[in-house]
Amino acid sequence: MLTDFGYILLFIIAALILLGVMLTIAKFLRPHNPNEEKLTTYESGEDPLGNANIQFNVRFYVVALIFVLFEVELLFLFPWAVVFGNKELIEQTEGQWGWFAMAEMTVFIGILILGLAYAWAKGYLDWVLPKPQIPEVKSPVPADLYAKVNERYKK
Repeated sequence: MLTDFGYILLFIIAALILLGVMLTIAKFLRPHNPNEEKLTTYESGEDPLGNANIQFNVRFYVVALIFVLFEVELLFLFPWAVVFGNKELIEQTEGQWGWFAMAEMTVFIGILILGLAYAWAKGYLDWVLPKPQIPEVKSPVPADLYAKVNERYKK
C-alpha cells in the first residue's frame, strides 16, 4: 500500500516518462529544414550586423524589465478591486474597510508613480538608438570558416 508520498513519486515519475516520450515523438515528427533566414540572429527587432557574439543596447532590457515590473504590479489592482466594495467587510468593520483599502491602494499607486518618475528622471525611458557599427570581435575561429558554414545553409 502506497503512502501519500508514494503517490506523489508515482506522479513525478509518470510526468517525466510522458515528457520524454512526447519530446522524442516531436523530434521525429517535426520538420528540420534550416535556411539562412531561420539561422540569422534576431534580437529586439534589430537587424544583425557582423558577428552575433556582441552585446546589444542595454536599453532593450531595461525597458523590458520596467514593463514587466509595472505589469506585475498592475496585476495587484485586480484582487483589490474585487474586495474593495465587499459589503460584508464594510459592515464588519463599520465602514472602515473602504477607507483602509483606499489608503492602501493610494500608497501602492504612489510608490508606482515614484518608481516611474525615478526611471523617467534617470533617462531609462528615453529611446535613443545608437548608430549601427559593425563590431570588431577577435575570434580564434577564422572568418573563412564562418563563410563555409553560411554557404552550407544558403538556398
